[in-house]
Amino acid sequence: MLSFIARRGLGMVLSTLLVVTITFVFMQLIPGDPASVLLGPNATPEQIANLKATWGLDRPLPVQFARYFVNLFQGNLGESLFHRQPVLKMIGERAETSVFLGSMALLVVAGLGIPAGIIAAIRPNSWLDNLLLLVALAGASIPSFWLGLMLMVVFAGKLHLLPSSGFTSVIATGNIANLKSLILPAFSLGFVNAALVARTARSSMLDVLRADYITTAKAKGLSQPVVIVKHALRNAAIPITTVISFTFASLVSGAVVTENVFALPGIGSLIVQSVLKRDYPVIQGIMLVVAVLYVLVNFFTDLTYAFLDPRIRYR
Repeated sequence: MLSFIARRGLGMVLSTLLVVTITFVFMQLIPGDPASVLLGPNATPEQIANLKATWGLDRPLPVQFARYFVNLFQGNLGESLFHRQPVLKMIGERAETSVFLGSMALLVVAGLGIPAGIIAAIRPNSWLDNLLLLVALAGASIPSFWLGLMLMVVFAGKLHLLPSSGFTSVIATGNIANLKSLILPAFSLGFVNAALVARTARSSMLDVLRADYITTAKAKGLSQPVVIVKHALRNAAIPITTVISFTFASLVSGAVVTENVFALPGIGSLIVQSVLKRDYPVIQGIMLVVAVLYVLVNFFTDLTYAFLDPRIRYR
């Protein structure tokens, strides 16, 4: 196990460094520059050149890249060119919204997707199976922003049950009731992603339910709930766990549209603002955090496999 952790740890570091390098290169390919965006169309070339010199953007790219890596290994992600704040602080301030949103959306994904997949697998080719597959297809086809707008119109505009936009920090205020502002965006984001989990759960459960040991368990007189939960679901859990794990990472890091539709102060809205302003340090910092999130999720998912299936051993 220790050798596996060491190998994976090295792979995680290399993957993160590769993402950082690719992100830096692509930042240089974005048309325009932050100095021109900040100063506006009436700025003179001398003003633009002076601001670039102040930010260090006039230096050769290898020098900028080396300086970025040195700061990175010191735990410094740089400073926002526009807000003049540390990038790590800006990401930390936005992380609460994205983490809460992703976690609540994941509850929707698991709460809808897994039961729907199990029920469809228990009654394959029945009207219930066809209905659930139809709902899953609709969920995969509906854009999350359109569903969010419809939910906003009904539950916020017509019924006045939930807030339509914004989010006040739970940690800063200590008021957990603020999470109600995330119910609509979490459902709109989770319902769309639940379709993939439902189809994966159905496919995996169908394969397991055809196995001989399931027939043996039924022949022993075990009740259907025991057979489904204790024998079938655990053996079908690895594909489901894989999908849910990476769904969580994508929910936290990729809810760009949903956060902008509901005006949420999350990482998704921050990256949109940073791209429009060509705020390179913030974009690079967010990409680094997202890369670390994905490699950590991948690592802990692999460890979960050994817990779900005792036959799996890492050496």
